[in-house]
Amino acid sequence: MKVFVGDDWAEAHHDVHVMGNDGGKLAAVRLAHGLDGIAKFHELLAGFGVEPADVVVGIETDRGLWVEALVAAGYGVFGINPKAASRYRDRHSVGGAKSDVGDAKMLADLVRTDRHNHRQVAGDSDAAGGVRVLARAHQSLIWDRTRHTNRLRHGLRDYFPAADQAFSGDLAGMDAVGILAKAPTPTEAARLSVAQIRSALKAGGRQRNIDTKAVEIQQLLRADHLHTSPVVEAAYGATTKSAVAIIVELNRQISQLETELAEVFNSHPDTVIYRSLPGFGPVLSARVLGEFGDEPERYANPKARKNYAGTSPLTRASGRRHVVVARWVKNRRLADALDQAAFCAITQSPGCRQFSSLPRWRVRSMFRASRRETRLVSEANDAYTGSRVDWLKVRCRFCAAAWSGVMLSKTKRAGQVALVGSIRVICPQTVLFSTQPVEIGGCRCGDVYVC
Repeated sequence: MKVFVGDDWAEAHHDVHVMGNDGGKLAAVRLAHGLDGIAKFHELLAGFGVEPADVVVGIETDRGLWVEALVAAGYGVFGINPKAASRYRDRHSVGGAKSDVGDAKMLADLVRTDRHNHRQVAGDSDAAGGVRVLARAHQSLIWDRTRHTNRLRHGLRDYFPAADQAFSGDLAGMDAVGILAKAPTPTEAARLSVAQIRSALKAGGRQRNIDTKAVEIQQLLRADHLHTSPVVEAAYGATTKSAVAIIVELNRQISQLETELAEVFNSHPDTVIYRSLPGFGPVLSARVLGEFGDEPERYANPKARKNYAGTSPLTRASGRRHVVVARWVKNRRLADALDQAAFCAITQSPGCRQFSSLPRWRVRSMFRASRRETRLVSEANDAYTGSRVDWLKVRCRFCAAAWSGVMLSKTKRAGQVALVGSIRVICPQTVLFSTQPVEIGGCRCGDVYVC
């Protein structure tokens, strides 16, 4: 016998609904959040005489002390996305009624009938949990610094545009914060001598081209610009000094967290695997490990992992309409780390460097292949009304990558656009694609396809 539990959680309490295999109600209680509440939760389920492995819990979160306690007890816990739970609620009440008790029943029914469509909360190791906490905190501080830097830039443009130009937009750098802390207004900045600027640059950590940079900054700060009134300028200077102090502290905390993150990440057994990937430094590797976790059974297949990271496209098909778009529902932290790693890999991997040096039209078609395929097929059908569409398979003669795609069987003239697989190519000569082989395009490895 299995027992299915719906847990609608709030900040102070949990509404719990327990049902059996047939969907019948076994119990419905409200428990306090905390140690007493989780103890009563275990007592409630123990009264039904079931083993922890036979208990399935649905809850609208996958983290927190309560969820960790449920996983540690051996229950099968499914973290349900609140958006998905809202759609399931419409199955039970089309009139829009909602209550905490009703949501708990809905969650129990959801894991009873459709848990195979959802991912079970994985029991990651303590080391992976520590990496995740530090990596998320480190990334959040960087995002906070970016927000404060943008606010600082916006304020400087209102009264001190020379500062933004002097520091080339890097207002979070030590050069900028060191000088703006000394002279937050245009009047004060224009009075700075080269020696004072040089001292601020040294204090900020600059070691090269100090004299040249000091002279360059002085010239930019003394350039002619529009000025506001002295009273408004002094007020802006106070806000700038406050923003600079926040950015300085954020820089210090980010540096400390990065050191702690590297220590915890290096102690994880999967460190060697992640660091072996091109473009994955200690910070990006730690972020990816923390978001993916180290539970080997967490993802059913590679596609599930790509869906979680948002790197796989999303298909919407209905009738004759077939659209492939980017996947916006994803783990934003993981997607950000993978995106940065892709750019870093250009300097670490010859293959990535070669791919990035391909003609821009080909790179765009590779990244947007799935989304563009439907539109290109429609264009081809419009250009050749009444032509028969066949499937044609091509293979790269060097890397053996196979592509299947739609191709018009009609004779095409040289220079006309054709579609092979998901790559838009130009016909090099007049050919009948259905009867003779011909070199027709480029592969990801930079070589040619052959029909």
